[in-house]
Amino acid sequence: MSAPARTAAAGGTTAAEGTAAGGTTAQGARPASRATGAGPFARLGGTRPVRVGAVSVLVRPRAVWVGAAALAVLAAAVLGHLSLGGRPLAPDQVLAALAGDPAVPARVQLMVVEFRLPRTLAGIVAGACLAVAGAITQTVARNPLATPEILGVTSGASVGAVGILVLAGAGHGGASGVAESVGMPVAAAAGALGVGCAVFLLAYRRAQQSLDSMRLVLVGLGAAGLATSLTTWLLTLGDVSNASQALTWMMGSLNGKDFSATLPALAAAVPLMVLAAACGRWLVLSSFDDDTARGLGLPLGRSRPLLLLLAVLLAAVGTVLAGPVAFVALVCPLAARSVARAVVPPLGLTAVVGAAFTVACDLLAGFALPQSLPVGVVTTVLGAPVLIALVARSQRRSA
Repeated sequence: MSAPARTAAAGGTTAAEGTAAGGTTAQGARPASRATGAGPFARLGGTRPVRVGAVSVLVRPRAVWVGAAALAVLAAAVLGHLSLGGRPLAPDQVLAALAGDPAVPARVQLMVVEFRLPRTLAGIVAGACLAVAGAITQTVARNPLATPEILGVTSGASVGAVGILVLAGAGHGGASGVAESVGMPVAAAAGALGVGCAVFLLAYRRAQQSLDSMRLVLVGLGAAGLATSLTTWLLTLGDVSNASQALTWMMGSLNGKDFSATLPALAAAVPLMVLAAACGRWLVLSSFDDDTARGLGLPLGRSRPLLLLLAVLLAAVGTVLAGPVAFVALVCPLAARSVARAVVPPLGLTAVVGAAFTVACDLLAGFALPQSLPVGVVTTVLGAPVLIALVARSQRRSA
């Protein structure tokens, strides 16, 4: 037996098998260093192993750079929001006030920390919660249109919140103040959970034990329409001032936010984000069809209800804090998945993109335009073309 033949026999790989495994023919063979070095990881989208002691993890360099760039954009948006949110301040003054520098005038400290920081923090929390909720629902339904607002979740939260706001006369102190601070979050969460559970049960096919994405969207649109009608009816029951306050909130607004509203929302959002990150493997497997997901070990009976429950709770937190800010849950997951070139939207990157998008839109709506507008107006103007493009693309594919 010749040396090449003995080598092939010892290695257990023939030329044909090598071609099938590596995808390289004899006429176009790769250099040995390239085939043995980056070949296996190139198929994983540029993933590289990183070992720290006894721990080895896979890292995608592109995801690291994209995440760093997104954090830089978020930091710039936050600094611009704190600097330009009212009377313009120099960035160094803002940073010194945030650091608690005693040399900063008390007036500047009050403007930055007490007046502007709560509104900025509210935009970060609301944008991150809505964006992550949208990423989860889009992945579970395998449909980019399946966002909390289209599935009726935010409309359900609006029914509960507006009901407390209008019927209890929130904002006038006493029992009404308690109803606003405690009753609104509870009612909004209950409304979101009720609508979310109803949509899931109506769209779930028990015979096939599957969830049809188109059916989910259609049922969600019907539930959203019903919830919107109930909200409109509730507005007719209150007085003019409460109805006006409710209408402003329904458009999505960060006006008048303080730490008493922002910090509880932040405390509720952090554990939900941690749970969502812990379910990352479920999200990746949910992007496959049902048979493949089951074959890969995904417990569909548990994963789907839990993931949708997380999405509903995150959407409820964001909606209570800032109102149903439109299109954040649609645009931000798609943008995060596009820039990261990932199969599903990376949740961490999606949260950063959602926070930056909401803060930047609030800066534009509240301080850059001649007339101050709710943040939901700007997100709608920027997000509506994305929705139209998605629908047009879906029609071209079905044609």
